Amino acid sequence: MEQELTREQVDPRYTWDLTRIFESDEAWETAYAQARAEAEAFAQHAGTLSGGKEAVLAALRAYMGLEQKLSELYTYAMMKTNEDGANGKYQALFGRAASLASDAEAKAAFLTPELLALPQETLEAMIADPAFCEYDVFLRDVLRLKPHTLSTKEEQLLASAGEVRGVPESASDMLYIDIDLGMTRGEDGRKTKLTDARLLSLLASRDRAVRKAAYVNIMNGYNKLGNTFAALYAGQVKSDLFASRARGYDNPRQAALYPDAVDESVYDSLIDAVHGGIGTLNEYLRIKQRRMGLAKLHMYDLYAQEPTEFDIHPDIDEAFDIFLEAVRPLGEDYVRDASRALPERWIDVYETKNKRSGAYSCGSVHRTTPYVLLNHKKTYDGLSTLCHEMGHAMHSFYSNKTQPAVKAEYTIFVAEVASTCNEILLSEYLRRKYADDPKAQAALINSLLQHFRTTVFRQTMFAEFEYKAHCMAQEGQSLTRDSLSAMYYDLNKLYYGGACKVDKEVAYEWMRIPHFYSPFYVYKYATGFCAAVALARGILSGDPEKLAAYRKFLTLGGSMKPIDELRVAGVDMSTPQPVCEALDYFAELVLAYGELEA
Repeated sequence: MEQELTREQVDPRYTWDLTRIFESDEAWETAYAQARAEAEAFAQHAGTLSGGKEAVLAALRAYMGLEQKLSELYTYAMMKTNEDGANGKYQALFGRAASLASDAEAKAAFLTPELLALPQETLEAMIADPAFCEYDVFLRDVLRLKPHTLSTKEEQLLASAGEVRGVPESASDMLYIDIDLGMTRGEDGRKTKLTDARLLSLLASRDRAVRKAAYVNIMNGYNKLGNTFAALYAGQVKSDLFASRARGYDNPRQAALYPDAVDESVYDSLIDAVHGGIGTLNEYLRIKQRRMGLAKLHMYDLYAQEPTEFDIHPDIDEAFDIFLEAVRPLGEDYVRDASRALPERWIDVYETKNKRSGAYSCGSVHRTTPYVLLNHKKTYDGLSTLCHEMGHAMHSFYSNKTQPAVKAEYTIFVAEVASTCNEILLSEYLRRKYADDPKAQAALINSLLQHFRTTVFRQTMFAEFEYKAHCMAQEGQSLTRDSLSAMYYDLNKLYYGGACKVDKEVAYEWMRIPHFYSPFYVYKYATGFCAAVALARGILSGDPEKLAAYRKFLTLGGSMKPIDELRVAGVDMSTPQPVCEALDYFAELVLAYGELEA
């Protein structure tokens, strides 16, 4: 049985150093008291914005300063909770930070309505005024969101409801921690504790009995709490409907895309284009089935490693060195900056008891380095995850270095571009390194095809699921365990039924996807991947202008609309062309994979 580490058993070199945010919990408490006082004092700006330029500047400086303090409090508490989700002390800090943020948002609810009460030419003059250079993006967004901005009283009510509206997500987070998924068979034939963090390594096993047991056990484990998950997700969807209606949007999807200035047609064209690639996806899976010698491919076989003599098992230090070599085409300065991450303890490396599963990067505290959470496994997937999260981290690093705090945070729409670009650079680096090894080529092409499947096809399927769920609720249909599971099963049949036996257990998989509590988020993984394909190929072409454009993109933060930032990088996501070109690249890889089969 695999031993479950406690945090105390991990070498501190492989844990993140959060003292850069707050030296101690006591320092957090001091900052909390200061932020609370500032939130109370900020209410004094209400009714003053008609007093001229200096009054507006004073309010904006106070507001943005408070936002930064709240972000620091929230981020520290969140990350400490992620270290050990069962730690009641940090659960309490996290709850207090969230409550203070909600309270501050309510107290600041007057800001946007009072700004919009000013003559439009006054706001436009402020945007053009160098004194407002840090706040020009904020003020432009205020003007653009005018049709969906409520009165001061209504904004206060909506802000006050923010904490309540967050209950489905926070409750699901706790449920993911509390859920006991039991034991499953490990590769050594012994029982091992089943966790989400271990699932992918079990599904990658070459032992089909291990894969099947892990898959069936985890899906059925979630289904035991299916009614609870359905109630929580229904609560999330109803919350999204409430907020979108309150602000005068046609639907929750429009409400989610509008702040990024992304038209709903981008979402629809992604789904349409990906549907056009399902035949190629199934051709890839049929090749995979033949190479694995299976009579029929099942859902629990999709992540399985093929029989091959090529494999890599890098520990974190080896993985970090490979990452640095893979991203060398981005420039020696990029490599030098990125090389700081492990020795300076930006990264929390290993899975430990009650630690948050999965991986993420956090660069929201402007005055510190970015941070990365991993649950590292000595697999290619573990290496690829490191490269992915370091892509996020370096995007934050350069944005924070270049932009003022109020314009440094990039939107989710562009967030997956740098991370996925790094994954593609890794794949192409290793393909060059092992160019004369057909087994290595097969394994690496398969891995890239898998990333394509899981990021473009799978995330688009997720995007369809949440859009359909919101449409069901908008039409008055009940979101129950049975209705959601049936709809999710049908989507899997659409995407995989041409090559796979779509096992009944897949119907419950939606319950274990935490991103569904961040509405209309997942489609950005797919669009980001497609943009990254174009950018990575441009970087590897050796064209210095394409590299310079990409490096410029990394510094933009949130200083432009996301569609415009990607145009700076060299791709136009307002058209379906990047998605179609990425699917063409996928087809090229499938063809190369099939040729290696012979």
